[in-house]
Amino acid sequence: MAELDERKEKILYAIIQNYQETGEPVGSRTISKYLDVKLSPATIRNEMSDLEEMGYIVQPHTSAGRIPTDKGYRLYVDRMLSERNLPAVPTADTSFLIKRVDRVEELLMQMARLLASDTHYATMITGPRYKRTKLKFIQLSPMGDGKLLVVVVAEGNLVKNHIISIGEDISSEGILQLNLLLNNNLSGLTIDEITLDVISRMKAEDGEHAELINKVLDAVAESIRKEEKVPIYTSGAPNIFKYPELTGGDKASELISTLEEKEPLGLIVRSGEEEAGRHDIQVFIGDEVPVESMKDCSVVTATYELGNGVQGKIGIIGPKRMDYQKVVETLQRTMSQLDVIFQEEG
Repeated sequence: MAELDERKEKILYAIIQNYQETGEPVGSRTISKYLDVKLSPATIRNEMSDLEEMGYIVQPHTSAGRIPTDKGYRLYVDRMLSERNLPAVPTADTSFLIKRVDRVEELLMQMARLLASDTHYATMITGPRYKRTKLKFIQLSPMGDGKLLVVVVAEGNLVKNHIISIGEDISSEGILQLNLLLNNNLSGLTIDEITLDVISRMKAEDGEHAELINKVLDAVAESIRKEEKVPIYTSGAPNIFKYPELTGGDKASELISTLEEKEPLGLIVRSGEEEAGRHDIQVFIGDEVPVESMKDCSVVTATYELGNGVQGKIGIIGPKRMDYQKVVETLQRTMSQLDVIFQEEG
């Protein structure tokens, strides 16, 4: 911010706000109508030239007007976010949505449709999941014929059963010792915390069953990683066609395919995940979006947290000239509503 004086900043914001509304390059005469100070068109043109040299705006084609660059949007968004406060309570009532909804999936799909209708952009919502799911308990039970039942219990009372082949039967005493070994060493750990040191320590304590320990750990990893692949619900894909800058060439079809396939959206969900906390807003602009087909878009995401580490993501996908203020306000309101709804349901 230090390189921009107040006048340049006001002119940049006027360009951004006008371009958000019209989608057309903005000229000096138009800017003069947006400012709360009296400046001549010549002065405005000089300031716009400086802003262009600094990389905040660009002159497309041969037009006399300018449009914001990703750098210009980034400055605008960062300032807006730094000045905002999360409302203490929801400012609108969507409780009617939940009254006849028996499943979380249905609620989230309804919320995605409501957001798309309200913002006129495309939307995505992930199902709630445990962040860095912790292992609670492992139970090994013999099945005969050289097979073993592995029951994996993780946070949220997630229970997964696996049958593994061990080649030979193990005595009841051996099973008991393995159960104690596994639970003493693994209970309370996330999959990422089950390091080589932990595994080596277990094998050193019971070298006789090193291969079996590997098979059990594979079953644990499969159980937790499958659970961490959360569903993504999308809505509002046709809204893409409202914005000419997203429909040229194959842009629209590629965007629609991405929204339908959903898997690439996981890259957005995971971006900045470690830093995201309750109600955090993150904005990805242009090249910052980790999905190739969305490089002409902006994506605004929010993290909702339902307690005990259970989190989900909400995202709004639109053109870089999206109405960031409205989107942020809508996401903040929606997060508060989801918190209240899930707390009531729980």
